[in-house]
Amino acid sequence: MTGIPASAAGASAAGGAGRPKTVRRQQAGLWNIANILTMLRLVLVPAFVLLLMHGDGYDPAWRSFAWAAFAVAMITDLFDGHLARAYDLVTDFGKIADPIADKAIMGAALICLSILGDLPWWVTGVILFRELGITVMRFWVIRHGVIPASRGGKMKTLAQGTAVGMYVLVLTGPLATLRWWVMAVAVVLTVVTGLDYVKQAVVLRRAGLAKSREALRERSGGTASGRGPAR
Repeated sequence: MTGIPASAAGASAAGGAGRPKTVRRQQAGLWNIANILTMLRLVLVPAFVLLLMHGDGYDPAWRSFAWAAFAVAMITDLFDGHLARAYDLVTDFGKIADPIADKAIMGAALICLSILGDLPWWVTGVILFRELGITVMRFWVIRHGVIPASRGGKMKTLAQGTAVGMYVLVLTGPLATLRWWVMAVAVVLTVVTGLDYVKQAVVLRRAGLAKSREALRERSGGTASGRGPAR
C-alpha cells in the first residue's frame, strides 16, 4: 500500500495521462559532421584559388589539383545539408555558413576563370548576380515564409558545378566544345530558375502582407466591438 487514497491516486493518474508531455530537443553542438563538412568547404576555397592560379594558371597538373579541390567542395555541399536535416544537426552556424560556403567556392571559381580568360565575364556576372540577388530576396521575404529549393534549382546547381569543373580542367577538342554547351545550359537554368524565385518571392510577400492586414482588421474589429472590463 502507498498510503494514498484510491480516489486521489486515480485523479492524479488521470491528470497525468491527460497532460501533454513536453519533450525538450537538445540543441546540436557546433562540432557535428554537417558543420565539419561546411568548415571543410570554407577551407577549400582559398586552397582551390591557390591551386588554380599557381604559376601562370595554365599548368594542367595544378589545374587537376584545383579540380580535385573543387570536386570535394561540391560533394560536401551535397551531403552536409542532408546530414543536418536527417540527423537533426541543424545549428545557427550551419544556417549561416552553409550558403556562404556555397557562394564562396562557386564565386571564386567563376572569377578566377574569368581572370584567366577561360570564361567570359558576362557569364560570371549573370551567375553571381543571380546567386547574390536570390540570397538578398530570401532575406527580403523571410518574415513571410521560406522559399523552398525547387527541382530546377537543384538541376541548376548540378549544371553549374559540372560546367565550372570542366572549365577548371585543361580540355581540348570535343570535350572543350562539350563544356561550352554544358555552361550554356547552366546559364539558361540560372536565369530561368532565378525568374521563378522572383515570382515565388513576390507571391509569398503579397500573401504575407494580405494575411497581416487581415489579422490587423480582425484585431481592430474585436477591439471596437468589445465591451471592455467590468467595473
